[in-house]
Amino acid sequence: MSPLHDAVAAGDAGAVRRLIAAKVPLDARDARGRTALLVATHQDRVEIARLLIEAGADVNAKDAISDSPYLYAAAEGRLDILRLTLAHGADLAATNRYGGTGLIPAAHHGHVEAVRILLGTRIDRDHVNRLGWTALLEAIVLGDGGPAHTEIVRLLVEGGANPNLADGNGARPLRLARERGQTAIAAILERAGARP
Repeated sequence: MSPLHDAVAAGDAGAVRRLIAAKVPLDARDARGRTALLVATHQDRVEIARLLIEAGADVNAKDAISDSPYLYAAAEGRLDILRLTLAHGADLAATNRYGGTGLIPAAHHGHVEAVRILLGTRIDRDHVNRLGWTALLEAIVLGDGGPAHTEIVRLLVEGGANPNLADGNGARPLRLARERGQTAIAAILERAGARP
């Protein structure tokens, strides 16, 4: 690991500032292909992430498993870092190892505010990942049907997601919600004109 990676892992913002001032390479990689900014994102070190991003660290640099600071922040609900990456050139079309945009895992993991933030951008509401799922489908199929996933479905539908896009097996969101006993989600979909 580089001294910058070490400083980030230790949470030493002062050392990070000194290394930035010394013009060390900001996007050097560790053995897992991670930049220092991605390490900061993993650890939710907002102040350090801000220092790195404002110094020019690449918010879209992917590691060996196709995570980038932007994609990881979206997937894990690291809201402050997500906002920083969006303000500094996050690639909304970037995809993770499953072929999903940042919106899909945010919906899957129940991160309501991350979904709300992403829906405030031009991100594709109906992007289909390699599993054949959109963000709406993942919120239903991989969600628990509770308040967070219900709110995410509402946000997605109101934000322009197509309530009738089927999965790879031809199952539409309404049918999948009913099969799982997700009555509140089913009601949202029905009001949006979803077909079973």
